[in-house]
This record gives sequence, structure tokens and C-alpha cells, in this order.
Amino acid sequence: MSKQEDRPAEAPMLKAKGLLKRNGVRIQEKTLVDELSQRGYGVPEKKNLTLAFYEALYLMDKGLLEVQNEEDKTASFREVLQNYEGTNPNAWACYLVYRDLRSRGYVVREGFGSSVDFRVYERGDYNKDTAKNLVVTVQEGKPIPVETLSHALTQSLSLKKELVLAVMNRRGEIVYYSVSELTLR
Repeated sequence: MSKQEDRPAEAPMLKAKGLLKRNGVRIQEKTLVDELSQRGYGVPEKKNLTLAFYEALYLMDKGLLEVQNEEDKTASFREVLQNYEGTNPNAWACYLVYRDLRSRGYVVREGFGSSVDFRVYERGDYNKDTAKNLVVTVQEGKPIPVETLSHALTQSLSLKKELVLAVMNRRGEIVYYSVSELTLR
């Protein structure tokens, strides 16, 4: 990932309303489905768009999304986060990494399988080129099996992408490390 550069301001987005589901947040309004999808959010399903929990949390934090729960009441940020934690024990760290990358202007999409958390597109490359980076999220002091890291590295090498380790330290700050294969002669 390259250093942050000045980038043109994006056009403001309409405030969306979504419905909290087991696998994320569903957006049904057609104009918002198209707008969010073009900006690199969500997965289209029939005429709806399903946002991953980290995407919904990010948009809620920015004041661009209001989420309704099953009882048709407004869901809080904490309620959506708790749903996410039910599917991913590393939910908070993943959300912070997603938020950090999005705030730097990258389009961040869901990763592959269980070892890669995110695919990261360079600025302006989304819908034009493939992701350049694969990101694995780790919390400082929390062990990660070497097999997980090895699998992610093998996957990134086979796809000709750079593997980035996003480490959330104890203060909630994110530090990025490039991971590569070491070959000794």
C-alpha cells in the first residue's frame, strides 16, 4: 500500500437505512444499493445489498447508516458489534483495521477463506484492477498459528499479491507489516 496522498473529496453519500441480519446488514432501497455498491461496499443479493458487519459499523460511525433490528427498533453500534463478535472473535480488531484503511482512501473488500481478512485496492483501482494487497488482522499479544500465516502467504504468492499483517496494539493503534517469503541460498 502506498503512502496517503491528497485525494479529491468524494461526493456526499445519502443516509442509508438497513436491516440487521445474522450475516450482516441488508440494504433494500435501489438507489442506495447502487451507490454503495459502486463505492465498494456490500455484496449484491437479488435486488438487495448485504453489508458485512465491519462495513455497517464503519458507515454507522460516519453517520451514513441507520440500522433497524428484528423488533424494528434502531440498533446501536454496540448491538451491531455484538452480532459481529458472534461470527468473528477478532471482530473489534478487524473493524479497526477496516476503518483505518477506508479512512486512508482504500477500497477494502472481504478476504478469501479463513486466513485472509481483507483484499485492499489501491486508490482508483476498484472495478478497474484486482486488489494489490491481502491483509491478515492480528492483535498484539494474541497468538496466531504459524499455519494460518503460512497459508495466507502461500495464497498471496500464488495470486501475485503482497501480504500485509495488520497488527492492532494494546492501545488500539494499527501497525502494518509487509510479509514475504525468505529464501536462503
